[in-house]
Amino acid sequence: MIRSVPLRLAALRRHLPLGLSYIASSGSLVAASAAQLVTFAILARALGSSEFGRFVQLAALTNVAVHVCGIGASDCLLRRVSQNRAMYPAMLGHNLILTGATGVLLVALGLVAVPYWITISPDPATNLGATALFLVTNIVLVRLILLAELIFLGHSRFASANRAVVGYAVARTLTAIVACLVFSTASLAQWAAWQFAGNLLVVVAYAWWLRRLGRPRLAIVREEIRLGLYFCSQFVARSVRQNADLFMLGLVASIEVVGSYGVARRILDSSYLTIDALNRIAFPRFAKTSLDGIHATMPGARRLLPLALALGLATSAGLFVISGYLPLIFGRDYTSLTRFVGILAWLPLFIAASSVAMDVLGASSHQAERAVIVNATNLGGSLLIAWWSWWLPPNGTLAALYVIEACTVAAAWLILFRLVRRSATRKMQPA
Repeated sequence: MIRSVPLRLAALRRHLPLGLSYIASSGSLVAASAAQLVTFAILARALGSSEFGRFVQLAALTNVAVHVCGIGASDCLLRRVSQNRAMYPAMLGHNLILTGATGVLLVALGLVAVPYWITISPDPATNLGATALFLVTNIVLVRLILLAELIFLGHSRFASANRAVVGYAVARTLTAIVACLVFSTASLAQWAAWQFAGNLLVVVAYAWWLRRLGRPRLAIVREEIRLGLYFCSQFVARSVRQNADLFMLGLVASIEVVGSYGVARRILDSSYLTIDALNRIAFPRFAKTSLDGIHATMPGARRLLPLALALGLATSAGLFVISGYLPLIFGRDYTSLTRFVGILAWLPLFIAASSVAMDVLGASSHQAERAVIVNATNLGGSLLIAWWSWWLPPNGTLAALYVIEACTVAAAWLILFRLVRRSATRKMQPA
């Protein structure tokens, strides 16, 4: 018994750095999540159900487009810089070129398509201008802001990455407070201008902050194009699936259901940050250990999985408990909100189970396999959501989400185990 004490202390010392990093990481993401929810609550009350419903629909569209912007270059930067800091100038230039080129194309396409679907203002000039500001903000500027966090993570500057996350969330909240509570913004067109100004200030501030890490070398890193496309396709497919429910409910359900479901989805997306906090610390470590083969990452993955599941369970339980109090925050008009959050509360447990395997695949450059998993489950899931949402709204939508996440868990771990066995066998073979 006495001999086991030093062993336990040694084990504690080994896990202490990860624990401290997680506390800092999760603290920043939880703070950012809280700020996001405050922002969302302010907008929901200020814009009203009609304007807020249009905001949710536009946000669903740009949530897909922002993952296309840059065609996966940000993940390539995180992986390559984590492995070799000397790659930073080239990968930064790679990101800026692809983000700029794809951003211009996406905004142009949006300006052609969006006015036929959503009208922000009855005045044609105001409608076009507000649409342009909304698209530039939520596609190009958001992509650049998110890149700052990944740059810091690639350099293992976790404290700076945490400050970048919290800083952006606080900036959005302050923008909403000034716009809605001080200047009484009550229309989506007005909010588009305020949101653009706030995000532009954040981009300028973060660019100044990052200047000491080095200047970009403006060139395309050709070998990363294919992996970037794989990565991009995964998140586009996931984003299409995540927003298919909003599109379908907008067709078959009342505006109150769409608004309540939109709020519930934002709360659920914010809850995933507790799991992301752990994964964002582990990803650079997986990237380094995977240089010896994907099988070398498994000891770390096995240690991480119980922690991820515990976080997922705690998050789910917390969501279930607070669901009854949400109308006090967002307003009594959102009558379905409590029911939606209570039913969806247990999804973070499934996300936690799949996230470890998916991060190992991504960090070890197995983007093709990861893309197959994500694209198959999410594109198939989009069809399932569309079918069940049309057949039995909104209960069919809620059931489809659980089926999709369960399939993702099974596929991710089965493919990971197969790759690990192949890698270990190859390592044992004589040269």
